Amino acid sequence: MISQVKEIILGYGHKNIKAIHPTTIMITEDEHLSQSGDCIVVVAANKTLETLSTKFRNNLQKSSSRLTVIFELGSLKEHITAFGSPKLILTHPTDMVIRKSNYICNRTLGIQADKSSRDLSRVFVEKLKDQKQEIKVTLIVES
Repeated sequence: MISQVKEIILGYGHKNIKAIHPTTIMITEDEHLSQSGDCIVVVAANKTLETLSTKFRNNLQKSSSRLTVIFELGSLKEHITAFGSPKLILTHPTDMVIRKSNYICNRTLGIQADKSSRDLSRVFVEKLKDQKQEIKVTLIVES
């Protein structure tokens, strides 16, 4: 039987969002973003890896887990598919990173993703630069 667990994260855009990193995409609880944060797409997130539910985290740490990430800005949506792993640490206090690679550290939410921040629609990214723009991120893990 397939188990599905969902988490909803709310955050905001920021004037310094570039979304040009070739291998990662990041959500952060931090409210400020420097010019060097080229993978960040959501700031001031209301959840972190540490505050995701135990059930979500446990399912994500299964070898068979698949992660779907849906970013919503009004009527615009971006979907990313990635995978979990028993090796995920899920302890970073502020950041969540989805990676195209298999690299895992305490900030890693998912690996082997089909998109990075650079792959997002540029229309979508332009809207992310509005600091008043609320962004809804839906995380769905299936295992």
